[in-house]
Amino acid sequence: MSTAIDAAQIRRLTQDLLAAHPPATTGRVEFLEARFDAGLAWVHYPVGLGGLDAPRSLQSVVDAELAAAGAPDNDPRRIGIGLGMAAPTILGYGTEEQKKRFLRPLWVGEEVWCQLFSEPGAGSDLAALGTRAVKDGDVWVVDGQKVWTSSAHLARWAILIARTDPDVPKHRGISYFICDMADPGVEVRPLRQITGEAEFNEVFLTGVRIPDDRRLGAVGDGWKVAQTTLMNERVSIGGSRIPREGGMIGTVAKTWRERPELRTHDLHQRLLTLWVEAEVARLTGERLRQQLVAGQPGPEGSGMKLAFARLNQEISGLELELLGDEGLLYSDWTMSRPELVDFTGRDAGYRYLRSKGNSIEGGTSEVLLNIVAERVLGLPAEPRNDKDVAWKDLAR
Repeated sequence: MSTAIDAAQIRRLTQDLLAAHPPATTGRVEFLEARFDAGLAWVHYPVGLGGLDAPRSLQSVVDAELAAAGAPDNDPRRIGIGLGMAAPTILGYGTEEQKKRFLRPLWVGEEVWCQLFSEPGAGSDLAALGTRAVKDGDVWVVDGQKVWTSSAHLARWAILIARTDPDVPKHRGISYFICDMADPGVEVRPLRQITGEAEFNEVFLTGVRIPDDRRLGAVGDGWKVAQTTLMNERVSIGGSRIPREGGMIGTVAKTWRERPELRTHDLHQRLLTLWVEAEVARLTGERLRQQLVAGQPGPEGSGMKLAFARLNQEISGLELELLGDEGLLYSDWTMSRPELVDFTGRDAGYRYLRSKGNSIEGGTSEVLLNIVAERVLGLPAEPRNDKDVAWKDLAR
């Protein structure tokens, strides 16, 4: 289909979908599969892969029509890693067979994905990772440990980076794979967090055999492929579309309006400042999404993710102070393994504790500050003495 497709055509195709598969009488999965096959899943993707080769901006036309008709969505918060990280990476580097195999069940939500990147000794310095993948015929044998893996306890598939050549500098000896989480040798263990939940996991890989046809990109090009994942991850974390007073600032503003007895002048001034900053961040996110229409995400996503982490932590701290003694209460310390993070559906104590992880997950704030400084502001790069040293010779 021509890239000249316009909003009227998109609207007509959406109405055709609704007529052929009325949401009131069509099963949820059946409707989502029909939407994907009609090219209305992500309209900017290629024809046959859930899209129409249309401008990305026209996705809002589809979403508005379907929302008005009460059509089901694909529960994007539950499958955020697949949608926000795995899909664009598979689209950019996958073979045609890989795209056809993975994108449809990923978007429909039939297959959950997780991300096997960080390790106990390679978090902020991700390129120093030590998980090894050794070629054995047409199979790679993988051994190592990953950590802070969201949704690993639910996932069928994982995007995985592993070291395939220890004799070259750390950034050049990495390859990128798709790992079947049901394969022998994959062990998932819960990591209980400060919230009481085990939303994250650690994953042990022992002799896991991954066919070479589940590699993304060339051998040794894993760091390049991973950059696509990481840039999209930061956009998906920090740049999600929300309405004015959406997210955590809306929760605090609601409490302020409904509980006048809690107000003080100092808290009022701080709330006004954070409200303005949250609105600036929201509008900046809208601008970023408009830039994405014309290309791939860049370092701007790092700035958005930085703002997201700082604002969440400051807003949740203000909320606790506003609530006084009530803010010290915590509703449930029961160990559980949730399917998603729900910032606005829980109590203030949960928001305060969970937001502490925002400046670590998806790239630490310190690393993102370096990215903004070097790639956006053009400041001198931080000295890196290990840039040309073989990974096997690095101090550990």
